[in-house]
Amino acid sequence: MSRKQLALFEPVLLVQALTDAVKKLSPRAQWRNPVMFVVWAGSVLATLLTLAMVTGQIAGSALFTGVISLWLWFTVLFANFAEALAEGRSKAQANSLKGVKKTAFARRLRAPRHDAQADNVPAAELRKGDIVLVKAGDIIPCDGEVIEGGASVDESAITGESAPVIRESGGDFASVTGGRAVEAAGDVDVLLLDKTGTITLGNRQASDFIPARGVDERTLADAAQLASLADETPEGRSIVILAKQRFNLRERDVQSLHATFVPFTAQSRMSGINIDNRMIRKGSVDAIRRHVESNGGHFPADVEQNVENVARLGATPLVVVEGARVLGVIALKDIVKGGIKERFAQLRKMGIKTVMITGDNRLTAAAIAAEAGVDDFLAEATPEAKLALIRQYQAEGRLVAMTGDGTNDAPALAQADVAVAMNSGTQAAKEAGNMVDLDSNPTKLIEVVHIGKQMLMTRGSLTTFSIANDVAKYFAIIPAAFAATYPQLNALNVMGLHSPNSAILSAVIFNALIIIFLIPLALKGVSYKPLSASAMLRRNLWIYGLGGLVVPFIGIKVIDVLLTLLGLA
Repeated sequence: MSRKQLALFEPVLLVQALTDAVKKLSPRAQWRNPVMFVVWAGSVLATLLTLAMVTGQIAGSALFTGVISLWLWFTVLFANFAEALAEGRSKAQANSLKGVKKTAFARRLRAPRHDAQADNVPAAELRKGDIVLVKAGDIIPCDGEVIEGGASVDESAITGESAPVIRESGGDFASVTGGRAVEAAGDVDVLLLDKTGTITLGNRQASDFIPARGVDERTLADAAQLASLADETPEGRSIVILAKQRFNLRERDVQSLHATFVPFTAQSRMSGINIDNRMIRKGSVDAIRRHVESNGGHFPADVEQNVENVARLGATPLVVVEGARVLGVIALKDIVKGGIKERFAQLRKMGIKTVMITGDNRLTAAAIAAEAGVDDFLAEATPEAKLALIRQYQAEGRLVAMTGDGTNDAPALAQADVAVAMNSGTQAAKEAGNMVDLDSNPTKLIEVVHIGKQMLMTRGSLTTFSIANDVAKYFAIIPAAFAATYPQLNALNVMGLHSPNSAILSAVIFNALIIIFLIPLALKGVSYKPLSASAMLRRNLWIYGLGGLVVPFIGIKVIDVLLTLLGLA
């Protein structure tokens, strides 16, 4: 299923928007927008005055007042049209998804078995708890959880991503988004980015075993493999494979060994195995050091040196210990993503500080941070340290954005101003975040910030243009309109408008027409370039400030000339 891309002015949407614009002329609809309600009230008053002049109840030019009232109504109508068109585009996207559900059919299994019979039922009849079989080429009939199998799924109608993504059992693929969060992203000035998967490729692999003095490499590899047998992380599997490749150590089954696996936690920062009175652990340097010292052991100086050497190369050192005896170091290598340094340079131009969050030790973190070009880093990060860092930046008056996927990220995600949780993450992380990335791509946070900046840029540009436009309009029409009463104002009548009536009428017509010309800019958005706040302000003032000053002078003068030629002045 492919997503239909809406053109900026889809014919069907234009017709619907025009219809809705007329419906919005009712007082009840206008009351919701105080500014346009004033214009609407002025239109009604001008219309009543026109009718009174036509019937001779009051003196005055019915033609002039009628044209004024007509263009005031056009102003209200054009504003309604812009609002209705924006609403229509949003509804069209939602209706396209509803249409899929109405026309889709599902194979509902009668029992939770592969060989169970399936009934072909409309997607609308599916209920919570139903098990559906989806085959290649089928439309996913409704929201749900993959309980078995996997497939490459086109989610472009939901996510906007054209490339298919892999969906398999073990995740809940519901999307949670927050428009306010996207807007807030435009004000973000600190970005906390997880190293793994965001700055680096995230596939750290064991590359070397470096034994401690008095320990042979095979002994270290054997202990490291035992500690990693039940470790399902890519790093853990790579340790098992490296031991197998180097020393032909076959992978062993934890259950057959009657061993107890000790899982990794954010607090302990190590994992391992208890087997035959042997207590083997692998983990971060500081965690293993505390473990060794708490068991009455001593952390060897040569291992300290090996750790430092590994870290200086930008690799991650893991230390392996048996009981209180340190066996050596495992080097895990990761690769910094191509082009990430240039993206951080762009963020720096935008005035955004980038901070890398990693569980690595300070030396490794410093090496990767320097290679990636981030402004700062937090090494050996714990949930408490992440939370404290966010609070520290917020106390300085900064807005903080962060990505996360684990339960240990939840407190920090909840504290951050903009929090993007990965769809592949835990439920706690999703609930703590105010956005969920369906593609589980941590670099999306940078895109979210870019979109937020573009939204602010568009809003700021339109505001700058509107203010400058109003100043220029009043500067243009006030001298002409009041010159008869205050002759001194003739010195300001640089445009030489034909008469006070033509000045007022030209300004009213221009005010209505400019709304139409600004609709494409408001819908498409202003082109955003990574610039500092001061450079962005200068660019805004030059393009939209100067443009807002110049355009009314040209537009009003042209309209005044046309009105004079048509004899309406």
